[in-house]
Amino acid sequence: MELIRLDQVSLWRRTQEEFSYDLKRTVLSIFEGKYRQPIKKCVLERVDLAVNAHEKIGIVGANGSGKSTLLKVICGILLPTSGRVRVRGNVAPLLELGAGFDPEISVLDNIILYGVLLGFSRREMRRHAMKILAFAELEDCALLPVKGLSSGMVARLGFAVATDVQPDILILDEVLSVGDERFKQKCKQRIESFWQSNTTILVVSHDLEFMKQSCERILWLHKGRVGFLGEPEEAIAHYLESSQMN
Repeated sequence: MELIRLDQVSLWRRTQEEFSYDLKRTVLSIFEGKYRQPIKKCVLERVDLAVNAHEKIGIVGANGSGKSTLLKVICGILLPTSGRVRVRGNVAPLLELGAGFDPEISVLDNIILYGVLLGFSRREMRRHAMKILAFAELEDCALLPVKGLSSGMVARLGFAVATDVQPDILILDEVLSVGDERFKQKCKQRIESFWQSNTTILVVSHDLEFMKQSCERILWLHKGRVGFLGEPEEAIAHYLESSQMN
């Protein structure tokens, strides 16, 4: 059964330069007659992808090839400019860990809120809260506002919440380097448990050996397009060959 399907998905986004073009400068440029339409770049171009239940899919590509953007489209964080995205089941995204937390409310309330946003009930999340705090090693911080945590603590909390709820689909974007070496080992062990389960996984990583050994298929993204999708060794060979040519 298909859990994820993308049909001819394209996404145009403003360039980083345009994102930094603040409102004040925009207004002044209009008054001075110098306003120009924002420059946009095609980040994803006519991407087709179908992922079946229980599959483990790797995504490789050079920096700027659209890997993280593709994951955000699948998660619903970004909407495609054209094409269609269909996702069945609840999705736990481990992208920018902790990016969805509210800094003004407590760690405990954020755990409950995060879980509710993933589709779980408040009662379920209250039952899981102490286990999540223990994994993140933040038991003493339960009532502190998230803004009082360090960036490393926030990342640990994000990882603990997203990997505790047993989602249908797990989205991983270079998250195997959270915290110190001891905590990294805890993260790897938890991720390995997902690999042994029926969870559908999409993972972006620069660890090609890990990808080759752990994924059933690999998608190579090249400048926003699907360069290859298939056997891990062949996909990685295409990617490395392209990297050597650039």
